[in-house]
Amino acid sequence: MVREVEGAAVSLGVKLQLLEVASIDPPEKIDQAFAAMVRERAQAVLGLQGAHFFKERRRIAELSLAHRLPGVFELADYVEAGCLIAYAPNLHDIYKHAARYADQILKGATPADLPVEQPRRFELVMNQRTSKTLRLTVPPELLARADRVID
Repeated sequence: MVREVEGAAVSLGVKLQLLEVASIDPPEKIDQAFAAMVRERAQAVLGLQGAHFFKERRRIAELSLAHRLPGVFELADYVEAGCLIAYAPNLHDIYKHAARYADQILKGATPADLPVEQPRRFELVMNQRTSKTLRLTVPPELLARADRVID
């Protein structure tokens, strides 16, 4: 994921500041990462996926708001916790496909013979309350494209 983000940053002419918080790090390391972002004058947060981030999503949302850093994340759960935006595969759809695969395997299909599939449906989720708190104007076109807007 990091290589993809680095490539995108280069192509967009955006300065990327990578801050690593490992799964073995205490939650306070997230606070330190936000402090570093503020020192370096970051303008936004791009959160990459990890179980340790997921369980701290409320902390991340609170830090984002406290430091006025809009964040883009990979799961709608972050937006529900108070982060600004998520664009990700629809997990419900993925789980339905996984159940179909499990059904085929249980009926005798060889897993290696089943096709590898990319997610079919993505969703854009926005937190309007967070955008107001951060004093951001979200373009109406973006709100209209959102699959879900949390007020």
